[in-house]
Amino acid sequence: MEIDELIETVKLHGKSVYGFCYKLARNKEDADDLYQDTFLKAVELKARMDVNGNPKAFLISIAIRLHKNHRRKLAWRFRIAPTANLEEAAAMPDLFAAGATPEDTVLSLELRTIIQEAAYRLNDKLKLPLYMYYTADMSIEEIALALKIPEGTVKSRLHKARATMRKVLEVDPL
Repeated sequence: MEIDELIETVKLHGKSVYGFCYKLARNKEDADDLYQDTFLKAVELKARMDVNGNPKAFLISIAIRLHKNHRRKLAWRFRIAPTANLEEAAAMPDLFAAGATPEDTVLSLELRTIIQEAAYRLNDKLKLPLYMYYTADMSIEEIALALKIPEGTVKSRLHKARATMRKVLEVDPL
């Protein structure tokens, strides 16, 4: 793959790869870093990328590996020298939609937060296919290719992820 082809790939799939990075990282700064690292690694691996194959799946798999490596490194550092966990609130774009009442906006934001927390609590085997399917708009086949697992396994993991989230999000009747 030539550099011009890589530029075209960024133009075609950049938004969905960034959305996927944002879901993994859960904040803008880390998502920006992961996105940038993904494409830097893609430049290094451009000889292995097939333009006619599925470059989006290739980029997503790079982002997954980089994210896992980063988490592993942070876990190791935390074991060596524990630090306080300072979580920053993620800025929500389009917080106030045109015509929405403040109550609707607050309810929407609360619902979004609950859903994101439920998805984040899933283990990586369930969370990654879920994010790839809904955030990166990848097909079952593309997810299977990126994760190097059979399509049936992807379908099974998506089903389990949905069922688990449904249980978490159910409201018990009074």
